[in-house]
Amino acid sequence: MDKAIEIRDCSAAYGENKVLNHVSLTVEKGEFVVIIGPSGCGKTTLLKMMNGLVIPLEGEVAVNGELIRGCDLSAMRRRIGYAVQGAGLFPHMTVEDNICYVPGLERRLTQEEKKILAEKMLELVQLPGEVGKRFPRQLSGGQKQRVGIARALAAAPDILLMDEPFGAVDEITRRGLQEELLALQRKTGITIVFITHDIGEAFHLGSRVLIMKEGEIWQEGKPEELQKAPRDEFVRSLIGR
Repeated sequence: MDKAIEIRDCSAAYGENKVLNHVSLTVEKGEFVVIIGPSGCGKTTLLKMMNGLVIPLEGEVAVNGELIRGCDLSAMRRRIGYAVQGAGLFPHMTVEDNICYVPGLERRLTQEEKKILAEKMLELVQLPGEVGKRFPRQLSGGQKQRVGIARALAAAPDILLMDEPFGAVDEITRRGLQEELLALQRKTGITIVFITHDIGEAFHLGSRVLIMKEGEIWQEGKPEELQKAPRDEFVRSLIGR
């Protein structure tokens, strides 16, 4: 398989606090990789390293074969979708304008082009086209998360990075969003890297699950492999075995 993301012996720190310690990871194109671990273990830092929001102190990061260090970061980020908890929508923009924001950085879109693109993206996340004229404050929590995913996909990225995107919604909405995301990934073949605190969500979504501890990838594998052979008591406790 082709490599979508390569993390090569990378370390990172905030001031004196080292948060990643010589981490190496390869994500193949089309994979759905889920990262889980306790707060402060380095999950979000690792994710941000994948689109250049964090530059490693040591090591190299490559996306689709291109080294992040020295590349045009703005152009690269426009090829990577990014969705976070709470959706991160611009409150002063309509849903349509939110969805079309990144594609609009590439070229000026006409009103008709924006309408067509927004409706296409909303249909992909199972929302009606009329939602495009609303503002984020007029949406439910689940609708905001769907719009956040639609915005992340609007520029047709090869990779989608997701940092606890369903953490702020109720359990019923969360389960629905999980199924929609799996269906979307099967339909598009997009590479997804997804952070969660929920081991059930990790095992349900991930074709591969990474367990992090103290800035390191402590164990990784398919959900059934981790359940069958947890590395130690820390992993057993995390997965509830």
